[in-house]
Amino acid sequence: MLGRFRYRDETFYGNVDGNKVIGKGNVEGKVFELSELNILPPAVPTKIICIGLNYHDHAIEINMPVPKEPILFLKPPSAIIGHMDKIVYPRASEQVDFEAELAVVIGKRCKNIKIGNAADVIAGYTCFNDVTARDLQRRDGQWTRAKSFDTFAPVGPFIAPAANIDPENLCIRSRVNGVTKQDSSTSNLIFEIPYLLEFISNIMTLEVGDIIATGTPPGVSSFHPGDVVEIDIEGIGILKNEVV
Repeated sequence: MLGRFRYRDETFYGNVDGNKVIGKGNVEGKVFELSELNILPPAVPTKIICIGLNYHDHAIEINMPVPKEPILFLKPPSAIIGHMDKIVYPRASEQVDFEAELAVVIGKRCKNIKIGNAADVIAGYTCFNDVTARDLQRRDGQWTRAKSFDTFAPVGPFIAPAANIDPENLCIRSRVNGVTKQDSSTSNLIFEIPYLLEFISNIMTLEVGDIIATGTPPGVSSFHPGDVVEIDIEGIGILKNEVV
């Protein structure tokens, strides 16, 4: 696993090995205890590209037809927070929802990628929570305000290297205060990740660190201040955030 950390005034990447972190770059080879580090968002994207309605079981749940091509929207990088950071419930909304998602982290600047070459540009995978002010989404008729509040893009805790993960067959779950709310598999994705890479990169250049959030399974519901939300993806880890 690859993480991004802060120790005192130093920010660095490191390989996570159990409770140890082996530093890279400016702290190359130095060994830290995980407990002494602040865990930062594992990527620093120029953009977060999200996919709407991308699970067959979610389409069935909400009685919507399967889309013919991916539905894209963007979240700003200013919305990003990391593992154990706080999600701030905005005063403008009365219904804020969580959405568990598998996220792709781009490892190489790319444009016009073909499906067969998609694996070449993926650094790895992480957990993502597409927090949404649902009432504002319905009111506005488009999604920018509802998806873009500060703290509405929790991501992490670490990046699982692409070589170690089969992204098409992972259990994906969310929990609120320990109670399971979503429980599905990425085998239910409508548009698989290589196709998404081709589709998106034919529209926009993808930069190193950019995040593609691949959609959420059924069971989306709301949370409230004081709740603790967990996104749990097999082989990747658990992203945990408290709502304040």
